[in-house]
Amino acid sequence: MARSPLTGLPGGTGGPVLAVKIDNVGPARPHTGLGEADLVYVEQVESGLTRLLAVFSSQLPARVGPVRSARESDLELLRQFGRPALAFSGAQTRLLPVVAAAPVHDVSPAHAPGAYLRDGSRQAPHNLYAVPERLLAAAPDASAAHDIGFRFGAAPPGGTAESDRTVRYPNGSVGLHWSADRNRWLVSFDGSPAVTTDGGRLGAPTVVVQYVTVRPSGFHDRWGNTSPYSETVGAGRAVVLRDGRAHDARWSRPDAAGGTHFTTPDGQPVNFALGPVWIVLAPAPR
Repeated sequence: MARSPLTGLPGGTGGPVLAVKIDNVGPARPHTGLGEADLVYVEQVESGLTRLLAVFSSQLPARVGPVRSARESDLELLRQFGRPALAFSGAQTRLLPVVAAAPVHDVSPAHAPGAYLRDGSRQAPHNLYAVPERLLAAAPDASAAHDIGFRFGAAPPGGTAESDRTVRYPNGSVGLHWSADRNRWLVSFDGSPAVTTDGGRLGAPTVVVQYVTVRPSGFHDRWGNTSPYSETVGAGRAVVLRDGRAHDARWSRPDAAGGTHFTTPDGQPVNFALGPVWIVLAPAPR
């Protein structure tokens, strides 16, 4: 049976790719729909906070959010998916022409207004949600999921036993705890368990801590804070967490249109466990 190139699980092939930018400050939690994502990227944004980029293809939740604004580094990150649909609440005015020129299908409220709704129980701007089926209806030519460099299978030899790891940002953190009972790494944000309104505790069988250069971009938010840019083209160090062990790895993506490959220090592919994958884009030590 054909397997998803994003999770390694049977099925899930040929479906269009939908990426959704998700808020991740305290008032935005708990999230909705993240448990259905094939991939979740954690990125640094202004003021040292984090935001999420959830990638769906194998399955779609009924609703996802809260949806927030896009950043320049999202566009480079998404090029490896071809021309996916990108849902976001908006962007800094000078960035909008860059989004329009990028190989994504813009399904923001400006282009797919019928796909969004406000939750009256939450305060703006943390109350915008989207209906994925309607988002994809507005992007009928969105690229199908394809090989982006991930390999799935038996765990690589070696590694170090590990049950807990914390990835720190200037003003936030991602905690990871291995649960043998659930066979996955359970995720926490800023010291609190990450849960959803529709699926319980968030986690994944494989979490990749990908160390990247985080530099200032040419854009800023409405308060004048410079937006950081996470460089995902190039090469660097990574740690692959699976089965309660940490495996030192290297990541490589020589070209923006190509996928990201994770290998052992001697160049062998590092297999991921079957299932969803979280990729934590962590600031590389200077």
